[in-house]
Amino acid sequence: MSQLNSHLDNIPSTPGKFKLEKSQPYIHRLRFHTSLSKLTLWSSFFLVFILFYYVLSSPSPSLPSRRSLNDSWGGPSWEKRVTRSAQRRSSHGLTVLVTGAAGFVGTHVSIALKSRGDGVLGLDNFNHYYEPRLKRDRQKLLERNGVFVVEGDINDSSLLKKLFDVVAFSHIMHLAAQAGVRYAMQNPGSYVHSNIAGFVNILEVCKSVNPQPAIVWASSSSVYGLNSKVPFSEKDRTDQPASLYAATKKAGEEIAHTYNHIYGLSITGLRFFTVYGPWGRPDMAYFFFTKDILKGKPITIFEAPDRGSVARDFTYIDDVVKGCVAALDTAKKSTGSGGKKKGPAQLRIFNLGNTSPVPVSELVNILEKLLKVKAKRKVLPMPRNGDVKFTHANISLAHKELRYKPGTDLETGLKKFVRWYLSYYPGSGKKSSW
Repeated sequence: MSQLNSHLDNIPSTPGKFKLEKSQPYIHRLRFHTSLSKLTLWSSFFLVFILFYYVLSSPSPSLPSRRSLNDSWGGPSWEKRVTRSAQRRSSHGLTVLVTGAAGFVGTHVSIALKSRGDGVLGLDNFNHYYEPRLKRDRQKLLERNGVFVVEGDINDSSLLKKLFDVVAFSHIMHLAAQAGVRYAMQNPGSYVHSNIAGFVNILEVCKSVNPQPAIVWASSSSVYGLNSKVPFSEKDRTDQPASLYAATKKAGEEIAHTYNHIYGLSITGLRFFTVYGPWGRPDMAYFFFTKDILKGKPITIFEAPDRGSVARDFTYIDDVVKGCVAALDTAKKSTGSGGKKKGPAQLRIFNLGNTSPVPVSELVNILEKLLKVKAKRKVLPMPRNGDVKFTHANISLAHKELRYKPGTDLETGLKKFVRWYLSYYPGSGKKSSW
């Protein structure tokens, strides 16, 4: 502070009366700070270069090879399937490209859109983050509902441009991402590759096409990070991410703002809160708890540092799908053309949660009841792996703008999940241990 005051002392209060001979110490300091600023700038460029070199050069076990993706698209037959899948049944319907279509939320959203008459084309790279069989079976489910899933990566600009050459998409439902909080500690490059570079690639292609599509994309409740104010509101601070996954989603929100501001893209972000249900992700607690309880294996339940309960705002998949569809329906048109902004464009962010946080221990109680099997519980302190103590959504904005109103309590939703799980994994059931 004293240095700052000495700098200010050397600057005259009246403009135009600055005397060079009395300001030599200030000039020397100015040169020093200028040199320091240049050093900081070049250091930043160097770090960015190292980051991109790491992402491009390091092997990523969750990403399929470039060649295997390129071999799976192109040709008259392929184009015919793309066109047929994207065809609307009504002139008022949407034409939607759903990225991550073979994922949990992507599958449900695609089917919901197709069933009401919208044109839907899926895109997925079928990575190996969790069992590929589940994704392939979701793909079969989509095909039975008339949705073709193109096998390809969102980082493949040639593929994205080709899709837009074949189909004039009115909307993009961008759900492709590297998911999971804890996995980021094992494979950080995959998060930068998918959640940042992949999102930028989507936006780069969308900004240049004419007409530009409206974009709805999946952010995450994880962006609230270490925020202690509850329930979480869209106006709350999101500058304290607790995990790399959260940081990449926060970066995505800032990137969305940039492309909206410069290129006039209409962009809506959706912060999902612990989505669960049939065809869910095996890396989620409710899923692997069910698996381990039925196998008689112990399950680990974490408690907060103050020995308090860890709670989540569990949100049933059908409720989230309604929010996604409503976001698409209320998205305004992008205002750019050929990469140039013509006017202000819509930029929104919404929480999609259930507003009723439930302790993880209660989740286990419900699963025990539904499975009729007693869980072998192991309670441990929460590790520093990016998880947070609780999540709790304020959905007043989504209710006002999207008419979003979740209606599925945890026990009802888990009952539907357990019914699906036991049918999908026949023979997984176990005799009651009560």
